[in-house]
Amino acid sequence: MARTLLQKPIVRHMLTAMAVAGVAASVLYAHPVAAQNDNGHILIADQFNNRVVEVDRKTHQVVWHFGNGSDLPGPHSVVGTNDAERFGPLTLISGTGTPPGFPGCSDTVNGCPDNRVFIVDPNGDIIWQYGQAGVAGSGPNQLNTPVQALFTIDFPYHPGPAVLIADQANERIIVVNLNHQIVWQYGTTGVAGSGPNQLNNPNSGEVLENGHILIADESNNRVIEVKPDLQIVKQFTAQGTVNGAAFASRLPNGDTLISDSNNNRIVEVDGTDHVVWQYLTNTQAGSNPTPLPTRAVRLHNGDTLISDQFNDRVIEVNKAGKIVFQQGALNSPGDGFNELNGPYDAKQIGDFTGLTPPFGF
Repeated sequence: MARTLLQKPIVRHMLTAMAVAGVAASVLYAHPVAAQNDNGHILIADQFNNRVVEVDRKTHQVVWHFGNGSDLPGPHSVVGTNDAERFGPLTLISGTGTPPGFPGCSDTVNGCPDNRVFIVDPNGDIIWQYGQAGVAGSGPNQLNTPVQALFTIDFPYHPGPAVLIADQANERIIVVNLNHQIVWQYGTTGVAGSGPNQLNNPNSGEVLENGHILIADESNNRVIEVKPDLQIVKQFTAQGTVNGAAFASRLPNGDTLISDSNNNRIVEVDGTDHVVWQYLTNTQAGSNPTPLPTRAVRLHNGDTLISDQFNDRVIEVNKAGKIVFQQGALNSPGDGFNELNGPYDAKQIGDFTGLTPPFGF
């Protein structure tokens, strides 16, 4: 008989470590969890609807959500969410905030900041948080426009669970332990650049199986692979054509999948930075001419799940470029049935080949 997720040793270790860090064990173990694949459910950061939704890909119904739609950050709200990740029974959410003039924000002068990364349980209760609601900063327990986060086990130089955060406006990728201490950083805080230990608008970071960190350095139009000692060992630009590297992950075959946002494409490059596959998201009749896709993840079946941001949809395309699944109506924002508004991130739960350690738990 297949074990449930909570019966798997790596997950129990992870949750036990969180309990040691101050998260109540009763919260962590109170909810039975089904198999990791959750019947193919898709977790979506529905940016301008100020929510995270879990949808059943067969029925398109929302089966779980966090966020009450408010543009003020609070215990049951998230503003301008850019990223979400399910691990075990818990969900890690990046509350990025929304600039003035964008949907989902009523303050047309100051915008609607959030600046938190937090973990919620299945009931939607926040059980861990880094950053302060509505406060932008770079001091202890402060973030400025966190656009992505991931939960990792045994980060290089730091044994035990931690959270990696793309702290965009602070121009850094940081790793924070569960006691809210920064244990690793790439990028000089508050300094935008392309020199040693510098980033320009970093949009994501992933921990690779070799212990290196893959960073989408968005406004430098590159993806870099960095060793824990801060040395760059590889750089990917699709032969100098990438414009706005919004996300990157390493594929099992060694290629790198890049969300080339300003070119409205998803591009896969090999180890020599040559393009081996690409998909443009703005060629369909009725498409927004500049949808700026923000995330693409490769699924185990070889398809690619894409957050087609300003086309207001999440699509799954096969190798031939055929759409085999779509959540949301093309270029038609909304918050009703099978509608999204600027989805920034989507992952099929338990099926993301770029997932960071523990790999394949």
